[in-house]
Amino acid sequence: MLSSLANIFKISDLRNKVLFTLTVIALYQFGANVPVPYVNFSKVAQLEAASKSSGVLGFLNLFSGGALTRMAVFGLGIMPYITSSIIIQLLVTVIPKLEEWRDQGAVGQKKLTQTTRYLTVALALMQSTGLVYLFHKGGGGLLGTSQSIDLILNYSIWRAAFIVLTLTAGTAFVMWLAELITQRGIGQGMSILIFANVVAGIPSGLNTVLQVGGKVKFGVIILVSLLLLVFIVFVDQGQRRIPVTFAKRVVGRKMYGGSSTYIPLKVNQAGVIPIIFASSVLYIPVLLSNVVPSAAFRNWVNHNVTPTSLFYILTYFVFILLFTFFYVYVAFDPHQQADTIRKQGGYIPGIRPGTPTERYLAHILNRITWPGALFLGAVAVIPSLLMAAWNITSYPFYGTTLLIAVGVALETMEQIDSQLMMRNYEGFLK
Repeated sequence: MLSSLANIFKISDLRNKVLFTLTVIALYQFGANVPVPYVNFSKVAQLEAASKSSGVLGFLNLFSGGALTRMAVFGLGIMPYITSSIIIQLLVTVIPKLEEWRDQGAVGQKKLTQTTRYLTVALALMQSTGLVYLFHKGGGGLLGTSQSIDLILNYSIWRAAFIVLTLTAGTAFVMWLAELITQRGIGQGMSILIFANVVAGIPSGLNTVLQVGGKVKFGVIILVSLLLLVFIVFVDQGQRRIPVTFAKRVVGRKMYGGSSTYIPLKVNQAGVIPIIFASSVLYIPVLLSNVVPSAAFRNWVNHNVTPTSLFYILTYFVFILLFTFFYVYVAFDPHQQADTIRKQGGYIPGIRPGTPTERYLAHILNRITWPGALFLGAVAVIPSLLMAAWNITSYPFYGTTLLIAVGVALETMEQIDSQLMMRNYEGFLK
């Protein structure tokens, strides 16, 4: 392993990419610790303590690496960019103009990327405005309790507007950093920044679990985590390879085709996206509790829509299953894939091109998505079930953290491995 790691630094191009990625991560961590102006620092510690056991605030804080509860310049983190990317990806299937851009190749992809950027800034503006308002009003629904924490000193419209502008500008800068990593670094920029955020919070989260639960419960959680780690790696590497053969054809004086390849369908085709979807939907009642005047509804939300309640865990599991199927069929459209194979002169052996190929791909996709969806749901809720049984509410997103950390680490290792193999160096994966 150490010799393989040393091979990275033997190649100047690869070494520069790794160092550039590490530099961007360091710059991001610096921005995640620089607070915005007009913040009451005596209240920040209270907010950080409250976020450890809260629902929506804890989830948002997970993806910002703790920057949100510190009210840092990069407080919104990469979440607006993630949300924007997901929205655009879904809208491509229902808006003809966006679908036309997708089919235009590099030119259309550039237009989609620009649209994603504009939507990211708009979402950041709305989210920062809502957060500033809620933090000034005490943070009710975000904290999931009746606790009131006012973070803004001498609140005024102009001060609030300046904080909103600062948070939005921070999000735009983070988006630029993510794209820089994708273009000039190693790995997918958005995933790398999320990885850096969630991994940074693991030591403090486990330390809190140790203090609250004791050594025995902590040891059991670590053992379960190691088993889940092996399970995640095993499932993440699993794929169904569908063979595709391209017929020979003559164009001018040259003959093309006659080759065979395969379509790799991963068991965990959706990644961690369904977990983000499910969490976002479950936090809608929490946010509505700020608006709906009913005290009964607010009490029900505070007791049931918390990450360690049985209702939340079961609903969370069901939503993950539903969103996994939804996202997989959006990301891998059997009709589009069958049409692309037909246009390129290819066919699946034993399956006629066109509608039969579409039905075959849909059947395979349905069969392979079930274990992937159950896998995602199990990894997300098993640590939460243990903590709920032991009344440990300090680190409710441990399963999500494991999925993100392992998934991004494997993806990045594969990219490094492929570049090492191209240069005749032995890679990581054997």
